[in-house]
Amino acid sequence: MEELLAYAFLSLYGIVSENEYSEKLDTLFLANPENEDLLNLEGETDIINTIRYIRTHIDYGSYNHECFGKILMAKIKVYYKQCPDIKKFSEAMYSLWENLPPILQDEEPFYTLSYADDPLSWSDEEQTRKIYESIFNYYQLIFTEHRDDSPAVDLCKLVEYIIPITENFIVLFPSLYYDDNK
Repeated sequence: MEELLAYAFLSLYGIVSENEYSEKLDTLFLANPENEDLLNLEGETDIINTIRYIRTHIDYGSYNHECFGKILMAKIKVYYKQCPDIKKFSEAMYSLWENLPPILQDEEPFYTLSYADDPLSWSDEEQTRKIYESIFNYYQLIFTEHRDDSPAVDLCKLVEYIIPITENFIVLFPSLYYDDNK
């Protein structure tokens, strides 16, 4: 549901098309046809009602904020690069933040959406852009930039994979890691 909520918000703010949201919903439903929530959403045509439904039916105890955030920020970053009006972009981001579930509003990087445009009040567009760009890099992926057509390596998964390899390497080749002259 994290992925679907992200796409619903993105659709509401025109960052992705309604068709893209619908395709994501269809893909999730076809993968999980027994899921009653997805079935109910298949019949919903109003994106605001969709968001309400997801927000009231989501299990926040097992909700993956990182998954939601990565999808949201990757798509917003693309939109940001295409949006020539920083004020218009900032208004949309503040409105998006206002409509996030309360459990997410005070978490980073979402909370920063509530004040990222503050420097615009003293005409500092450069600082506003730096704040937004730091938000986009919050979920920095290793080795690949997020693209819809490329797999991305999650830092947590990469670390889980590398640590055992490194530990085994140190055991096999200790002289490469330890200076015997000390």
